[in-house]
Amino acid sequence: MSSVVVANAADRRAAEVATQIFSIATPHGPANEPFLISLDWSQPQPAVARAVIVFHGVGRDVTGYYRTVQDAAQQAGPAGRDTIIIAPQFLDEEDVHEHHLPKEVLRWRRVAWEGGEAAAAPSPISSYTVVDALLARLADRSLFPNLKTVVLAGHSGGGQLVQRYAAVGKSAAVLAAAGIHVRYVIANPSSFLYFSDERPGAGGGGRCPEFDRWKYGPVDPPSYVKLDPGVTWKQREQDYAQRDVIYLLGTADIDPHEKDLDVSCAAETQGPSRLLRGQAYFAYLHTRHISGWNQRLLLVPGVAHSARKMFTSPCGVNALFDTGTCPDQ
Repeated sequence: MSSVVVANAADRRAAEVATQIFSIATPHGPANEPFLISLDWSQPQPAVARAVIVFHGVGRDVTGYYRTVQDAAQQAGPAGRDTIIIAPQFLDEEDVHEHHLPKEVLRWRRVAWEGGEAAAAPSPISSYTVVDALLARLADRSLFPNLKTVVLAGHSGGGQLVQRYAAVGKSAAVLAAAGIHVRYVIANPSSFLYFSDERPGAGGGGRCPEFDRWKYGPVDPPSYVKLDPGVTWKQREQDYAQRDVIYLLGTADIDPHEKDLDVSCAAETQGPSRLLRGQAYFAYLHTRHISGWNQRLLLVPGVAHSARKMFTSPCGVNALFDTGTCPDQ
């Protein structure tokens, strides 16, 4: 059984639902993903050179995240003006019931979408399949003839989705074939996917029987994540280490009792706070991949668990839009 952390009561309130719909064809019929988008992508957009897809946290505040990236794009100046911004929304079953949404709208059980689990309805597709579909649309050169870079950025729960998707997602080759570079910006997640049984916490993972199960390790993953013939976890790790990944960590995100922090046994083996977990993971992976390393760690001074402050900081704008400066750690 895959591990899913249950969000606290405050996050089980129904979220406001995004006003636009992205329809995905599935073997079980159409499935609709609510999202926000800054341009009409049913028409060719030759001016677009960059796309930023931003993923919300457990509160599912898609509007807040969307506006945050819009503000970051304004700060980026010319680098932000040729950008399309996309913000998908992974709804809870409670959201669908509260707003009396059509049966075709995708919904998940709590935060199962972070780890690529199948939707509860209307079709059991992975949340990562939704990401694949978004990326496939962006790779369509009839719509985006001059797109050069796609940035997948997530904070907190969204950061968890981006980190796992960077390791197991299936669309990197599609984008590369279209000549499109992909970057993954992982901001303040509660936990990471480890590729081995090493852990920085006291006793490693030895005292926690769930420490190496998905989404914390490769054991017993959901259907989307299972290995294809000829693919190994060693190869997945090697590919991940060579991807353009930025870990964006707030230096004040250090509260071991922060309300949304994953405090499961498996997460605790990774460290006591988000900052320490992120620093430990970066060191772990870099030690295993001294050569062929293509990842960066950026620290945002004085910021705790705030998506807005993270992404609109100079380091956040640099990670999203390659403008301004932010020293690697």
